[in-house]
Amino acid sequence: MAKQKPNRVPATSVAGEVQAGLLAQLGVIADIYWKSPVRNRLILFISGVFGIIILTSVGQVLLNRWNVPFYDALSRRDFPAFLDQLMVFFGIAAVLLVLSVGQTWLNQMTRLKLREGLTRDLIGEWLVPRRAFKLSNSGPIGVNPDQRLHEDARHLAEMSTDLGFGLLQSTILMVSFVGVLWALSSGFVFNVYGYSFSIPGYMVWAAILYASLASWLSWLVGRKLIKYNADRYQKESELRFSLMRVNEHIDAISLYRGEADENRRLGFDVDSLLASIRLLVTALTQLTWVTSGYGWITIVAPILVAAPVYFAGNLSFGGLMMAIGAFNQVHDALKWFVNNFGAIADWRATLLRVTSFRQAVQATDAMNGVEQRIKFAEADADQITLDSLKITAPRATVRLKEKHAVVEEGDRVLITSDTGIDRTLLFRAIAGLWPWGAGTVTLPANKTIIYMPRLPYFPPGSLREAMSYPLGKDGFTDEQLVGALHELGLKRLESMLDFNARWDRELSDDEQQSLAFARLMLHKPDWVVIDEALDAMEADAYDRVVIVLREHLAKSTVVHIGREEKNDHVFSKVFHFVSDPSGHGLEEEGLQGV
Repeated sequence: MAKQKPNRVPATSVAGEVQAGLLAQLGVIADIYWKSPVRNRLILFISGVFGIIILTSVGQVLLNRWNVPFYDALSRRDFPAFLDQLMVFFGIAAVLLVLSVGQTWLNQMTRLKLREGLTRDLIGEWLVPRRAFKLSNSGPIGVNPDQRLHEDARHLAEMSTDLGFGLLQSTILMVSFVGVLWALSSGFVFNVYGYSFSIPGYMVWAAILYASLASWLSWLVGRKLIKYNADRYQKESELRFSLMRVNEHIDAISLYRGEADENRRLGFDVDSLLASIRLLVTALTQLTWVTSGYGWITIVAPILVAAPVYFAGNLSFGGLMMAIGAFNQVHDALKWFVNNFGAIADWRATLLRVTSFRQAVQATDAMNGVEQRIKFAEADADQITLDSLKITAPRATVRLKEKHAVVEEGDRVLITSDTGIDRTLLFRAIAGLWPWGAGTVTLPANKTIIYMPRLPYFPPGSLREAMSYPLGKDGFTDEQLVGALHELGLKRLESMLDFNARWDRELSDDEQQSLAFARLMLHKPDWVVIDEALDAMEADAYDRVVIVLREHLAKSTVVHIGREEKNDHVFSKVFHFVSDPSGHGLEEEGLQGV
């Protein structure tokens, strides 16, 4: 059977809560790491990289100065001086090699800690009670959170490390070599038609002008890459979700012989992704005209800048090579933006996706404050009361027929409805997952309440963990676990307590429901609210559950939302869930999705 389309809750304020500005996004990221347990390690690693970059810049300056005696020795054909300068070169190169290896290790460790801090924060925010459910029903921002939590977090951490340290290194190198290049430029004297003049910092200004023009053109041509990258990641996640959906339901698809139809549906997702990638390819190609063109011109640009002074005889060959090296260092630092524009656009798109997701997750706690909502309260009395309860569904309004429905301690209550009414809405409303509607739900304070959804959930791992969930594998003794399995007709599983499996795939539907009731029997809650879990069970499994409810859970109050009873007289009260013709659905009120 295909899964029901999930109900969508109104999320009118989520989009408005998401800040799209770069400074706001950086503020979100800074706040994450400031409060993160990895903060001190990150500060240590970043400080280490900063120190290494400083030392590397000193080495680069020394290497640049080495150009003068080395190339002058070559021009004089002075072999002893040539050998001396080679030894100097190997000494400087050895130190720079050690620094490079150290920087690589620190870079990788910074990547690791950035990803750890970001991923743990996003997962922690996402799994705050009730947030994940609300987000999943709040429109596109809640679709495929796995992409944001896994791939986007990884990508942002890695790119932030590479771009951040690259920018830091370029800045320090520029500061180091601007002074060198300025000093060299002071000796540049131009002779034009008998006139001699000099331009202070001539090569510095030439490098700034050259790099600024390249950066401006890169921004002009490549700024649309930010949007195209964000669109591409969205399409990638949609295709991956569709592939996972087909894989999860491949048995039903095969039985219906629906492969051709699924192929057609997946084809739409592939076409959408390819269209997005084509736009990205076109934009990247246009950007390459700028970046590659400047890359080739840069080979001769410093020579052309210094050539007039060299040919005028005011600069030696070694001085020319030193000037060219310093110009290239300054220019490379200044054109960092040009060289990394594609990566910057990708980083901006990923930053937007991660921060908007995190802000949307947090916004779910306060969203939709203006719409009519069900009131939730706790009372000292050992009872659940449902007063004038109406629930606003996506396309209609449904309500509890009884104006004042009371479930007393020890009651066994059935809430039923006509065909076509989504009873799960009532289950979610009582559990506090669906607050849209009117009326009041009052729950007993300081009592354990277990809510059993229609489809039971078992975490991946051992059967022991699945039965003890969420208490952990040591929540119950082997004797208790085996006893519960026997009571629910699952004796064959008693030897598999420590066997790891996907239990939603290993067990039949009846066995899964029976295992869920075995878990319920172990936990012995004060109150149980069940969503249609009894309705689809075979007679034998149903009978065993009834025995468990009567004997092992005799002190538990049970509310079952489902079809009419199978003549077992388990339930002492019956309430009715009916359609409300006078109400409007969320979509009719314009509150659907974002």
